[in-house]
Amino acid sequence: MTQIVQPDSLLTLHYRISLENGQPLISTFESTPATMQLGRGDIAPTLERCLAGVTVGELHTFLLEPENAFGTHREDLVEKVRLEDFPDGAEVEPMVIMEFTAPDGTRYPGLIREVLDTHAVIDFNHPLAGKSIRFEVEVIGIN
Repeated sequence: MTQIVQPDSLLTLHYRISLENGQPLISTFESTPATMQLGRGDIAPTLERCLAGVTVGELHTFLLEPENAFGTHREDLVEKVRLEDFPDGAEVEPMVIMEFTAPDGTRYPGLIREVLDTHAVIDFNHPLAGKSIRFEVEVIGIN
C-alpha cells in the first residue's frame, strides 16, 4: 500500500537543504534520519507544504525562491543596538549570533553584522533569508 504524507503526518525522513549553487547547508543522508511532526512548527511552513503529498520511498527535489523558502531579506529587521545595552561580558563581535529578548519575552536570534563605536548592527533576518534553496527529501516512513 502506497503511503502519502498528510499535513499532520509524523515522518521519518532524510533531507538536504543546499543553496541554489549546490553548496550543502544541512543533510541527514549521511547520518541518522530525522523524525518530525508536521503541523507543529518543527520545520518552516513552506518546507512542510512541500512534504504534503510526497510518497514514501521516493526522492523529491524542490527548488524554492526566497519568498517560498525563508523569506526575502528585510531591511526593517536590521537594527542598531547600543553597545551599552548588551549584557556585561557579552561577545560583541562581527558574525556572532546572539539571542535577544523582545519586550513581550519572545526570544530571537540576531547576527551581529558590524560593530561600530557606540552601536552594533544586528540582523534579525533568518540566515537564509533572500536566498534560493534546494530542498531534497526522501520520506522513509510515516508513523
